[in-house]
Amino acid sequence: MKRLTFFLVIGLLLSGTAVMADEGNATIPSVQTAPAASGWSNRLDPVYMIPVDKLPKFTAEMVLKNGKKIRFASVKSMLNFYYHPEKYPLYKVRSRKAIKTMFVQDYLSGERIPLQKAWYVFGSRLMGPHGDDLIPLSSRTRAELFVKRYGGTKIMSFQEVGDKGYGLVHYLDMM
Repeated sequence: MKRLTFFLVIGLLLSGTAVMADEGNATIPSVQTAPAASGWSNRLDPVYMIPVDKLPKFTAEMVLKNGKKIRFASVKSMLNFYYHPEKYPLYKVRSRKAIKTMFVQDYLSGERIPLQKAWYVFGSRLMGPHGDDLIPLSSRTRAELFVKRYGGTKIMSFQEVGDKGYGLVHYLDMM
């Protein structure tokens, strides 16, 4: 029993996970949300439960009509949420009508751009924080330059991404 406890403690120390005992019941503390003053309502991606800032170049943002902002680890994650907000009741987004606007970052420059105005590269060699993802860029020209450097099988406007809808997001999750 002592040996098992020793290895459990060592494993937790190596993984960086803190464990708190509460009258004999071990629990992992929940991650706290960002302070309200920052305007963000989350530190973890609502879809994949990974840190939003795991790969900062992929971070996306959704602004709700009530003024709250939700950050995502990637475009794929935000689109997953967008197509099925009812799957994430913690955020109280009952339908797409509650969403005011969405933003992505140009992968090369970091420029913040509206989701609908971006161009997306599908099938590049880059991996997002949760595997294959769509890479947003501010213009078709920038997307073409990106493909020359990092590869890619298709460049799509948001209209083309939207037409493929949830099926494309689901396909990216399967890869």
